[in-house]
Amino acid sequence: DRAFDIREHSEALSFSRSGVRRDTVRALRRSGAAIEDELDLHGLTVAAAKPLLVAFLNSCARSGCTRVRVIHGKGLRSPGGEGILKRMVAGWLSQREDVLAFCEAPPAQGGAGATLVLLKRR
Repeated sequence: DRAFDIREHSEALSFSRSGVRRDTVRALRRSGAAIEDELDLHGLTVAAAKPLLVAFLNSCARSGCTRVRVIHGKGLRSPGGEGILKRMVAGWLSQREDVLAFCEAPPAQGGAGATLVLLKRR
């Protein structure tokens, strides 16, 4: 397991696979109301969070959801105030072939404490 290095990227968390258009990621960021499902991992350990995330994404694939929100918290109570779970979730998402893109949620949808995910249509 590797964490996503947020410092390598822009300050706001964002990722897209090769071939995914930039406006697709922008549309995802604006689509808060169109989110089809969500998973709340806030407050869990890394060890507890990973199997839940995997099961959630597999369930989304079976049900046909393509826009989901993963709540991981901002990490304000973590040592150094850095979100370990946020980085790990981003790393896990970036390793899955069915994840086309993800980005930090807009403030009304959880901001830095949540990630919006675009999944491949099955």
